[in-house]
Amino acid sequence: MKFAIIKERKNPPDRRVVLSPDACKKVVKAFPKAEIIVESSDVRVFSDSEYTNKGFEVLKDVSEANVMLGVKEVPINALIPNKKYFFFSHTMKKQPYNRKLLQAILAKNIELYDHETIVNKDGFRIIGFGYYAGVVGAYNGIRTYGLKYKTFKLPKASDLKNRDEMEAELDKITIPKMKIVLTGKGRVGSGAKEILDHLKILEVSIDDYLNKDFDEAVYVQIDVLDYNERKDGQELDMFDFFDNPKDYRSTFKRYTEVSDMFIAGHFYGDGSPVFYTKDDAKSPDFKIRVVADISCDVDGPIASTIRSSTIADPIYGYDPETESEVDYMDDNAIAVMGVDNLPCELPDNSSRGFGFMFFMHVIPAFFDNDKNGILERAKMTENGKLTERFAYLQDYVDEE
Repeated sequence: MKFAIIKERKNPPDRRVVLSPDACKKVVKAFPKAEIIVESSDVRVFSDSEYTNKGFEVLKDVSEANVMLGVKEVPINALIPNKKYFFFSHTMKKQPYNRKLLQAILAKNIELYDHETIVNKDGFRIIGFGYYAGVVGAYNGIRTYGLKYKTFKLPKASDLKNRDEMEAELDKITIPKMKIVLTGKGRVGSGAKEILDHLKILEVSIDDYLNKDFDEAVYVQIDVLDYNERKDGQELDMFDFFDNPKDYRSTFKRYTEVSDMFIAGHFYGDGSPVFYTKDDAKSPDFKIRVVADISCDVDGPIASTIRSSTIADPIYGYDPETESEVDYMDDNAIAVMGVDNLPCELPDNSSRGFGFMFFMHVIPAFFDNDKNGILERAKMTENGKLTERFAYLQDYVDEE
């Protein structure tokens, strides 16, 4: 089986890669029947020479490979027919802007495996960049607070080489007295928590967070049942919330009344209660003035996230009274960090982390007859048609 690390062609350029040079070495050592070639790239975080130094051939044309490994969407004109492709296609939710991409994949008889569709037997994702989204998102949130209140200055994460440099910058600052609410306990939340812990910000219980004053910076990390409750008063588990989100109402208001910063690292499903509305943000009791929206669902559960922002210009302001965008330095503004491709800011670390997961969970499936069903579950297209699991996309594909 011959794999190709393909060049990322989407703009703005994405420097991440599925397998680093070290990860490639691990693959061929563990699976002697695996071959890896690399498409030459001038944007990848790891240079062509770093791959050749590890013994891998770097080529302008990688069409001899069976399996193409990429990160972001592949432009239609760059798709090679009759190949297997791995990349984030952003088609699972019927995104209109990628309809033509999925149509082309079917027309070119390509087997598509979206990184988001790589799940275990219980349906939970087993690879992704979420952890580093949390790391960078929390860093950016702290940076935003320092800029808005002129208390300290941190460089952009994208200007730093790796996480070591990021943490060295964090070591130079002092965090003032404040309260931070962090939502989510998955990969994103875990990454964000590590940044808060590195800063030695005190983690406190929900009860203490809501009811006590502190003379130092503190944070609380909460999960879905900590900020939602069933309308009928029953106390069930989080799986009931995921299955029946419309039976719940939000209790997040109590956090908005005591928090200075909100780091949003949760997963938000269709039909779930919102965190706060535009009217909620108008309340004199609403205290949050910095939002690091890692989840970044535009016009979704967080009213102040009215658009995504960019790595180049990561912060904007939201005026609750006018419900419009303003300068984030305005006194009335909620400063919003809404970058939707955060792992791109630490391409070295995020690529290494992603590659480890891909090596552990996906590569073996090519050599053990897919005994755990990883490839079968992830496959979106085959023989020019949608697979059964993704047949729900047929009407999306059929639209002009």
